[in-house]
Amino acid sequence: MSMPVEFSRPVKVDQIKRMTAQTHIAADAAERAALARRFGLLALDRLEADYGLTEENGAVMARGRVRATLAQPCVATGTPVHEEIDSDFLLRFVVEGEGVPEGEELELDAEDCDTIGYDGQVIDMGEAVAETVALAMTPFPRAPDADSYLKEAGVLREDQAGPFAALLALKEKGESGGES
Repeated sequence: MSMPVEFSRPVKVDQIKRMTAQTHIAADAAERAALARRFGLLALDRLEADYGLTEENGAVMARGRVRATLAQPCVATGTPVHEEIDSDFLLRFVVEGEGVPEGEELELDAEDCDTIGYDGQVIDMGEAVAETVALAMTPFPRAPDADSYLKEAGVLREDQAGPFAALLALKEKGESGGES
């Protein structure tokens, strides 16, 4: 039993040849709220994409642009860190268990394109776009005040945490008039 998809926009593969125009999809408020819960977001105010589909070498290629407006919690303070995502994507859908036919070279570098498995009948562009946004989000968002918050909490940044950082901190404490 597969999990329900919050933002489902199924496309039957046998219809792709007739889909010549760009397709526009956008998540509604309920879909955005469900995706925000799934991805641990404080807000997902916009999620939309425009894309075109083509069949190439037995795979379905989706080329398009995704736009999202979201807020993630800061890793230090939990306060909202707002982010705008506006990026191109290239996705390659391959039938699960088939992969690339023997002897066929892929024209695209694997880095340029995310490969997604599917059942051979239907691809879900909504889910693919949602995952594309999840990958594009800043991994460990920090609010502008995160560094001062962490410093007050006694957490050091990596560049402050070398072998001499502890000695330096002790020396600074001594110089700041720590004698009572």
